[in-house]
Amino acid sequence: MSDPTPTTGSIAVDAMGGDLGPAEVVAALKLAFAAYPDLSPVILVGDEALLRPLIADAGLAAEAKLTVFHASEVVSMEDDVMTALRRKKDASMLRALELVKDGKAAAVVSTGSTKILVAAGTLKLRPIEGVERPALAPVIPCAGGHLVLIDAGANPEATARHLVHNAILGTHYCRLELGIERPRVGLLTIGTEEGKGNAITNAAHESLKSLGTLINYAGPIEGFQVFLRDVDVVVCDGFTGNICLKTWESLVKFVGRELKTFFKANPVRMLAAVLGRGALTDLKHRIQPERYGGAPLLGLRGCVVKAHGSANRLALLSAIHDADVCLRTNLNQRIEADIASANVLIDKPAA
Repeated sequence: MSDPTPTTGSIAVDAMGGDLGPAEVVAALKLAFAAYPDLSPVILVGDEALLRPLIADAGLAAEAKLTVFHASEVVSMEDDVMTALRRKKDASMLRALELVKDGKAAAVVSTGSTKILVAAGTLKLRPIEGVERPALAPVIPCAGGHLVLIDAGANPEATARHLVHNAILGTHYCRLELGIERPRVGLLTIGTEEGKGNAITNAAHESLKSLGTLINYAGPIEGFQVFLRDVDVVVCDGFTGNICLKTWESLVKFVGRELKTFFKANPVRMLAAVLGRGALTDLKHRIQPERYGGAPLLGLRGCVVKAHGSANRLALLSAIHDADVCLRTNLNQRIEADIASANVLIDKPAA
């Protein structure tokens, strides 16, 4: 495996930030190259002395699309933002972002600290013209399909303007990832009646209504509507979205454990589990977080995909594929055009 100068169109993968270590990242790359023959070139960023043996063991030493970019430091979950940015300049996450900034890659995948990835990504790549803050947009299961939740933690203290931007970012990503041409957008609040939310959600609601056909705004929704698929894009601030996302993840684990306990209670239930194994397996596959292993950090000048810190190889495979799909489209150009139109509409003086 040679290491030429990285080229535009590559995916820079942070190999060092995850809980399962670089071996799991290399295992994910092996799956990715096998599953997607047309996968964009990958730059594996991290400690070269650790990565080379793992790459050889995985049988990827001769993979022409894989190069290594050495980074001697690692951003830990315990690091604060300023410590990482000032004292760990050679950290794998930061080097991966710099590859995009310098035009040597087009996308980043990282399992590292969300707060540092958001801060460093915003600082190094800068938001798209017209976008004030980036937003995390995971795909989560709901009745009969999946939906996009935005923001899931990038911007805990959002303004009404940020929520409008989230609606546009989420619409474009939903169209790309889920194939829904006119996704229904709902604003998450505490009631569907006019004026029921707080000042920010009420202001955002009025602005979203003013966008006309720019998005398919379905109005305010409440928490119990999220998983009923009343909408395809759920818009909220990062504080609310992060709680919603982690509550869903814990609920999946809770239900799984409860089912195991239930079916092991007696022989009759064990037989029922055997007879229903196919259905249970299908359900597990549909709701497992690994199916959509990464959440894109939308709104930046470059594709950034945040994978969970505990992401396994299947989740990382999904994240790498998502990054590849994003960089192969003109997603940011389409977003920028709609953001410009939205800003004109919401800044228009009231008649």
